[in-house]
Order: sequence, then C-alpha cells, then structure tokens
Amino acid sequence: MGRFLSNPYGRNFLGHAPEWYKIAILGFLIANPILFYTVGAYITGWVLVIEFIFTLTMALKCYPLQPGGLLAFEAIVLGLATPAGVYHEVEGALEVILLLVFMVAGIFFMKDMLLYVFTKMLVNVRSKVVLSLLFSFVAAVLSAFLDALTVIAVIITIATGFYAIYHKIASGKEFHHDHDHHDDELLPHLEREDLDQFRAFLRSLVMHGAVGTALGGVTTLVGEPQNIIIAAKASWNFVEFFLRMAPVTLPVLATGLLVVVVVELTGTFGYGTKLPEKVFVILVEYDAYRDKKRTQRENAALVVQGLVAVWLVFGLMFSLAAVGLIGLSVIVFATSFSGIIDEGSIGKAFEEALPFTALLVVFFSIVAVIDAQGLFDPVIQWVLTLHGTDQIAAFYLVNGLLSAISDNVFVATIYINEVVDALNAGVITRDTFDLMVVAINTGTNIPSVATPNGQAAFLFLLTSAVAPLIRLSYGRMVMMALPYTITMTLMGLAMVIYALEPATAELYDRNLIEHHPASQAAEALETAPENH
Repeated sequence: MGRFLSNPYGRNFLGHAPEWYKIAILGFLIANPILFYTVGAYITGWVLVIEFIFTLTMALKCYPLQPGGLLAFEAIVLGLATPAGVYHEVEGALEVILLLVFMVAGIFFMKDMLLYVFTKMLVNVRSKVVLSLLFSFVAAVLSAFLDALTVIAVIITIATGFYAIYHKIASGKEFHHDHDHHDDELLPHLEREDLDQFRAFLRSLVMHGAVGTALGGVTTLVGEPQNIIIAAKASWNFVEFFLRMAPVTLPVLATGLLVVVVVELTGTFGYGTKLPEKVFVILVEYDAYRDKKRTQRENAALVVQGLVAVWLVFGLMFSLAAVGLIGLSVIVFATSFSGIIDEGSIGKAFEEALPFTALLVVFFSIVAVIDAQGLFDPVIQWVLTLHGTDQIAAFYLVNGLLSAISDNVFVATIYINEVVDALNAGVITRDTFDLMVVAINTGTNIPSVATPNGQAAFLFLLTSAVAPLIRLSYGRMVMMALPYTITMTLMGLAMVIYALEPATAELYDRNLIEHHPASQAAEALETAPENH
C-alpha cells in the first residue's frame, strides 16, 4: 500500500487528501467485495452506508464526490444496486436536482441585494442573541414559503460575503481591490485571532439559520421536498397540511427559538462568540463605502434584484411551477435587467451548485442500495406490527433515526407508500392514516437535524465553499446541532404522543372494532336478509 501511494499514480489518487485517508478508502474498496462474497449483500450494504457516511464526515479532508463515487460505482459492479435503480432514484429527485442547478445559481445573481440587506442588519443589531434569533426566525419563515435549499443558498451567500469583506481588509487591501479570500498567506499573524473569532461568530449564525430552515420547512407543504410527496399522497392542500402539522410543528418552532437564546447566553456547544470589534468597524466602513460609491446603475440593479425576490416568493408560495424552473426564471430576470449577458459571468453562478448536484446523484446511488437490499425493511415491518399510540410514536422516532442515517426524502417516501397501501387494503382507517402521516412528516424533518446527511440542505451547507472558510466540519456540525436535536426531538415526540393521543386512542379502538373478525361477522348477520 505504501509503495502504491509513493508512486505518481498513488500521489494522484484523491489528490491532496491525507495518506491515512487514501489508505482507508482503498481498504474499503478492497474489503467490500470480500464481504459481499462471504457475509452476503445485506451486511455489505450496511457497511457501504457506514463507509459513505465516513466520506461525508471527512468532507474537509476530501470532497465526498470522489471517494463516495468510487464506493457507489463498486456497489453497482457488485450488484448491490443497478444503474436502472439509481436512475429511478434520480428521476424521483429531479425536482430537487433542478432546484440545485438553477435556484442556487439564481441566488448568486441576487447576492448584492442580500448582502446589502444583511449588512444593514448586522451593523444595526449589536445584540448577538437578537441577531441569532433574527437569523433563525427569518430562515424559518422563508423556509416555510420557499424551500430549505434555497434559504441555505442565501445563508451561504451572506456568510461568504461577510467573510470575504473582512479577509480582504485584514490582508492589507482596500475594498475595491481584487482578493482571494481562501488564501491566508497575506494575513498578518496579529489578525489571525480576530479571524478565528469571526469564523466562530459566522459558524453560529450559519447553524442557527440552518436549523431555522428545518423549523420552518416542516410546517408547510412547500417547505421540504418530502412534504410535497406526503401531501400529494394524503390529498392535503397548503392550508390543511399546515393545520394538521401545527400541533407538533409550532411547539417545536418555539423550542428551537428558545434553544437559540439558551446556547447564546451560556456559550455552549460552540455558540456565544460575539462579533470582534475590529470586524464590526470594517463592516460599518464597508457599508458606508458601498453607500457612497454605489452608482445609479448599481442602485437600479438592487431594485431589480428586490423585485425578482418578490417574484421568487410569490412563485414558490403559489407553486406556479417546479422550484427549479422558477429558479431558472430568476436567472433570466436578474441577468436581463442587471446588464449581465456574457457567458463567462453567468457561468460563475453554477460553480457552487454543480459539484453538490453531482454528489447528490452519488448519494442517490447509495439510497438505491438501501432500497434494493431492503436495509430498512426489518424496522419498517416492526413498526407496522405496533398499535395505537405506540405505533404513532414509533413512526416518528424510527423515521427520525433512519432519516439521520440516510435521507429524509427517501425514508418519507418509503413510509408514506407503506401507510397508503395499508389504507387501501383496509387495514387502517382514514383518520388513523392522517395521524400516521403527521408522524411521518415530523419524524423525517425534526430528528434528522442530527446529522448533515439527514437533510439535503445541511449536506449542501457542509459541502459548500463557505464550510472550509468558517471551519465547519461534519463533527462540529453534529455537535452544534446536538442541543437542537435533543430538545426538538423530545418536544416533537411529546406533541405526537400527547397532543394527538386522545384521537389516536379513539381511532385505534374504532379501527380495531371495525376490522375485528367477530365484529365483521356480527355486521354481516345484521345486514343479512331476515329469511336467512
């Protein structure tokens, strides 16, 4: 192994990744065929899932696309999944893929307006607690009416913009100079401490915003991709979806906002870092500089971007088209009326989203393995054997656990199909079905904040350009999400059990009577002709 890594081919393998990481990936690739032919496909499938999660965990060491792609390709060669199965998973997620390709690029052309608005917020709100609450609450509201990935794209744009401004000035340059904010070589050592503090400050705001997308995303039909799938299966419109979820989602929202205050005041789990005074001064000076230097054409562009933002909210709120297609319209409108017409300038907008889009397709290859090998089947069947409140609570917890391991869209799709089949077969009543749908939706959305792979928005943040800038690793993300994971999951479980318990018990008793053989026999006697 060492000899291979020392030759040119070995040095090229996974580029600048650490040698131990390269050895680990090679070890996985060698071990998987051995496991497949010795212990079978089921166990090998679970090992593959763990290996893929490892590549996500080490995202700052090596972008997961390459090692994850090698594992996915090997899985297909071994027969753990088929190309047709992968294509089926990708086909089902086409709306999410279009969203990434076009919506994230569309947000790129609105960055001047977003940076303007949030710079004003940052320089005028000095309380870190209030600022954190604003980030979380605004992200929640936006996610309820837009979608979490779009809002994460906005948060990434804002955080990168703030970081780039300070990094440029701290490196001895002026606001109008070109600068590579990824390069710390020109940064004086005296400024490194402020930079580290600023990174911690941005990390906390970004994580508050990221969890905010989950808080808002669970509440409405358009908030998360699986919500649309679930609502379609249940035949719920926007208002009915919100009202049925509200007994669980609104207390969870209040809990999440309370966590923001607690962690910021206590300074625990990586939160509480305040904006360094030097950075604040630079941002104030930048705001004044931009206000003074902004031309009439730039002011006109800000107005256009604001109008495009209104169109974006309107289009998504009323589901005028698929999210990705609305994102394409944002690109067309924002560029047409802002003077951006050359291919090179437009191409830059796609640099952020396309690597993650490719990674997401690799991720769906792993999901295809989970589906083909039935890795979740034993858990699914166990939950369906439970009854009443136990079953509703188990639906919530198991959906959360499996979503944190794999993907909440995939898990929600599996479970909603199972309960639809149960409804169609007459095993459960429509009212029981509705309660199960609430448990499935909240279960896949709330506990899944535990890991970056639990939600596409979190995974996008982890693998985005801003993550290495602010030192946001997989482990740090899990740790910073932990207080949210614990409190929100427990509150959601309590609401699922207690807020829905009377209805659950009543419906289960009714369902048991309706489908008990003796009851059916008695009903048959009552409706039989008198001469029989």
